[in-house]
Amino acid sequence: MNHVLIAAMAEAGETAESLAGQVGVDPKTAARWANPGRIPRARHRAEVARLLGQEVGELWPDVLTRREPAWFRPWADIERQAASLRTFQLAWIPGLLQTEAYARATLAGEAMTPAEVDDLAAARINRQAVLRRERPPLFIAVFDEMVLRRTCGNDRAMMAEQLAVLADYAAMPAIRVYVVPLTAGMYPGLGGPFTLADLPDGGRVAHIDSQAPALITEQTIDIGTLERRWECVRGEALSRTQSLDLIREAAASWT
Repeated sequence: MNHVLIAAMAEAGETAESLAGQVGVDPKTAARWANPGRIPRARHRAEVARLLGQEVGELWPDVLTRREPAWFRPWADIERQAASLRTFQLAWIPGLLQTEAYARATLAGEAMTPAEVDDLAAARINRQAVLRRERPPLFIAVFDEMVLRRTCGNDRAMMAEQLAVLADYAAMPAIRVYVVPLTAGMYPGLGGPFTLADLPDGGRVAHIDSQAPALITEQTIDIGTLERRWECVRGEALSRTQSLDLIREAAASWT
């Protein structure tokens, strides 16, 4: 439990319900902030700290030691809170399912120092803790078959390892992995990757990838567009069993 937060609430005479009303979230969401690893979204952190007369870093010290880029932190917070996550990836294995070697390979060619690569790869691996919680979110990943056929340079061992790990993830109860086969031809997902998060309080947030820092949106019109696109993309994918068979076949082809 976050004993510092609990003590600060008691000292200020606040409860999860009273904080929820002042911050504008569901009481259940506010109650989860006392659980290990549950960090409120940035705007909520600042408001709660103000109400409790504390510094954000005192209530949630992990915020000060986080290694992901500052622009990505709001989405990392959403991942930790989500009841379900649905992601479509066109070019990569989803970050939550990557091995460290594969994560590093996705950063090859970027203008980064070795230390920066270390930080980004570590941050990506650390995010995967959300899938190992006692009650993880439902994670549904759809990606193009070409993701299974492409490696960095000629690193066959890296892809063999990654796809073996991916197959293990795909068999987990709270994870669903689907592959859009090459035979699908053109389909709406070719427009680019995105992720939809469903929050416990009923809210929905989208993360839209791009060559620049990604866009995070809660706009109803954007969510509606992406929901429609998700259904079109999901409809082109193989079944869960067929997808797992394809992943295992691709893993064997790299050995």
